[in-house]
Amino acid sequence: MTADRHRRRPAWTGSPWVALLLPVLFSLVDAALVARNSSWWENGLSVLAAAALLLRRRFPVLVLLLTLPGSFLNYIWIAPVTAVYSVAAHRARPWVTTVAATVFALVEFFHWPLSDHPLAFDRDNALYAIQCVMLAAGPAALGLLSRTRRELATKLDELTRGQERESRLLAERVLISERGRLAREMHDVVSHQVSLISIQAGALQVSSPDPAAVATARTIRELSVRTLEELRQMVGVLRASGVRGDVPLAPQPRLADLCRLIQESGLPADTEISTGELPWPEAVERAAYRTVQEALTNISKHAPDSAVEVRVLARGARLRVEVRNGPPPVPSGGPGEVLPGGGHGLVGLRERAQLLGGTLTARPTADGGFEVLADLPAARD
Repeated sequence: MTADRHRRRPAWTGSPWVALLLPVLFSLVDAALVARNSSWWENGLSVLAAAALLLRRRFPVLVLLLTLPGSFLNYIWIAPVTAVYSVAAHRARPWVTTVAATVFALVEFFHWPLSDHPLAFDRDNALYAIQCVMLAAGPAALGLLSRTRRELATKLDELTRGQERESRLLAERVLISERGRLAREMHDVVSHQVSLISIQAGALQVSSPDPAAVATARTIRELSVRTLEELRQMVGVLRASGVRGDVPLAPQPRLADLCRLIQESGLPADTEISTGELPWPEAVERAAYRTVQEALTNISKHAPDSAVEVRVLARGARLRVEVRNGPPPVPSGGPGEVLPGGGHGLVGLRERAQLLGGTLTARPTADGGFEVLADLPAARD
């Protein structure tokens, strides 16, 4: 019940204007209560003391000085008490607060007219002195407590930010360490070129010595060299990530490299590439290239003798990539002829397309084949 009442509290109660104006209002009421037997100029000093509270956050010491005449001539308390609190809350030097509280206590003790307070060491003066000291020390202590609490909140916020920075640095160190570990294990990664090397090596083993075998061997060498270059670049990037940001990357594939990719795959593909006049972003061209590359790799693994269609077409501000293959005419051999695959290639392509604001679909066809369809935008929506 208490929590519900707290949640239903009006929003205006937390407004800074309310906190600024309420002491002024109370001080005016205080001045009105003591104005019955006072002259007009004494009442004017009381009103001045109340109005000066509007500046107490920016000029607390000046506001205290403006409230003291009204406190000396009239019995107003709220305005000078609020001023003492403001000095303690907004001035970091403790001696300023001590002087402000002492001056207010003296002004309150030696009240006008001075003849009403003879300097006698009696019980009444002692009690009144204690009252004046408490009247000045109370708001000063509350102001110091408020300032200390605010400073502690600031220190806590700085400490929290520092811990967050340390956590980020620790996460970065862990990431750098993990990248180093991955770099050491990169030699075990099977990429597109390694798959093609395996296929060409198998073809070379069963072919007779002739010019075709020489061409196949040449292809194997080219793919091996390219694989080693890309692997070296990848390992260098992984080891240098988080240390320096100027690591040169190998030239990234573009749409213009698709024809060579299809030719090197060794698949009899029916190809149609029409990208239009629109300059495609580098990320889109790289995504289209990788999509065709992964699809051809999978076809080479699972249906190397099937009919293949590759279509890369521009449709307005979107690039459509379609790679299809029919069912293999001859069933594949035993388990020893099946190349390993982790199933991560299509997942990575789908994530890449989604990051660009596009889509990717991979599914079997009705005739027993398979198709990969990618729709990539020229710019992210």
